[in-house]
Amino acid sequence: EGDVICVFSQYGEVVNINLVRNKKTGKSKGFCFLCYEDQRSTILAVDNFNGIKIKGRTIRVDHVANYRPPKDSDDLDDITKALHAKGCGVKTPPHTSSDSLSEDEEVLVKKEKGEVCA
Repeated sequence: EGDVICVFSQYGEVVNINLVRNKKTGKSKGFCFLCYEDQRSTILAVDNFNGIKIKGRTIRVDHVANYRPPKDSDDLDDITKALHAKGCGVKTPPHTSSDSLSEDEEVLVKKEKGEVCA
C-alpha cells in the first residue's frame, strides 16, 4: 500500500486508497482504487501511468465512473466512513461542453495488475 502511494504521489496528494484483498487470505488481488485531492492530479496519473511497466508488469490506470466502497465497513474509523459516504476528492462544478472529460467521469483511479499493490 505504501509503495502505491509513493509512486502515485508523484502527481498529487493521494487522499484515499482501497487496496483490494482476498477476504480469506488477506493477500492483495493485484489492484486498488485511489483518490487524489484534485482532478488535475488524476488526469496526470492516468495519462502518465497507464500502460507502463512496473516490476515487469504492465499496469492499467483509468478513471472510475461509479466507484462502490467496500461492503465490510463495520470496522472502519469515523473518518474513513465519512469518506465512503461522501466520496473523496474535491467537488467540482458541472462540466461544460468545452471540458475534456465527460460528465460521468470521477476523480478515482483504478489500477490493475501490479505487484506494486502488494
